[in-house]
Amino acid sequence: MSLPKPSAEPVIIAITGASGAAYGLRLIQKLVNLNTFQHILLSDAARVVLKQELDLELPDSPKACNEKLAQHLGIPSQAMRCYGLTDWFSPTASGSAGIKRMVVIPCSMGTLGRIATGASDNLIERAVDVILKERRQLILVPRETPLSSIHLENMLRLSHAGAQILPAMPGFYHRPETVDEVIDFIVERVIDQLDFNNLEAKRWGK
Repeated sequence: MSLPKPSAEPVIIAITGASGAAYGLRLIQKLVNLNTFQHILLSDAARVVLKQELDLELPDSPKACNEKLAQHLGIPSQAMRCYGLTDWFSPTASGSAGIKRMVVIPCSMGTLGRIATGASDNLIERAVDVILKERRQLILVPRETPLSSIHLENMLRLSHAGAQILPAMPGFYHRPETVDEVIDFIVERVIDQLDFNNLEAKRWGK
């Protein structure tokens, strides 16, 4: 199956080890529907959470991971590419690749703390560092409760550095009847921030 040429610039999607892996997977699905190619980064802890929360066990090989993840989501494998955490030749590791947008969803407090200090010990942290230094768009979707002063100070530091902090705090004015609708509320807010024309989003007053 051949895909049409992507209509939007590619996006980096990183999934880390916070609870709420379904947010990341749903965003991948929706961006494919919006004809957007995605570079996928998964932390080791994210793999543990995916298995625990969604019974999804992904292989270590990036290529095999790509195939299984695409199969699980019901999307073409060509619509995305998975990378290993030490793949320093990935386009996500350099500003010269020109990727302008990245979302970390969900973003664990451990990942958030490390990127707040400028750590680049794995590909997720390096990709975030690249996006920030190039003054491009970074959206972080933290999912933790309660929040300590350390968590809040790290979020403020990253906000000052140019990141957008979009916590997984769903609204209920649209009266969701399923867990999927609660998940979609957050994912649609992310898509709005990426400035896509998202016709599926539930809007206030509509």
